[in-house]
Amino acid sequence: MEWTEAAAGAVSSADGWALSVFYRLGSAGITAVGAARTDGGWDLTLTASTTTAMATGEWQWQAVASKGSVSTTLDAGRLQILPSLAYTGTPAAFDGRSETEIELAEVRAAIRLLITNRSAQYTIGSRSFTALDLGKLTERESQLKAIVAREKAAARVAAGLGDPRNCFVRFG
Repeated sequence: MEWTEAAAGAVSSADGWALSVFYRLGSAGITAVGAARTDGGWDLTLTASTTTAMATGEWQWQAVASKGSVSTTLDAGRLQILPSLAYTGTPAAFDGRSETEIELAEVRAAIRLLITNRSAQYTIGSRSFTALDLGKLTERESQLKAIVAREKAAARVAAGLGDPRNCFVRFG
């Protein structure tokens, strides 16, 4: 991945400022160091081997310019890293659902098994449930459905499709 950052006001590579962009997700981190351009900006590169090793999730980034012992943050934000769908040979199994959608499916499976009496007990992760816990499972199902709906609404807004919870009416 290659990109160019423009000079930011008085902060310019022509004046001796260096630029580093730091990316963090949990304890993982990567740094892109800018190469000075003649127009005062910087060229930055993250190699394919670096980006391939990035874990999926929401990374935070911060662009920091430094000159001697002085440093200043030029910009910051978040970057969503998606799982790669590329493969060679035979593709491995892929589950594109969010963690919440996966948990919702597990809770629904537990409810289904407990209701049909095919199982007296069901385990999700480290927690075990019995038929007496059906109320807890249905409550958790309701919570997860609301979270999934919010996730999908946020994805629609991010894709420029608008908020599905808004309804506009015009009378004329």
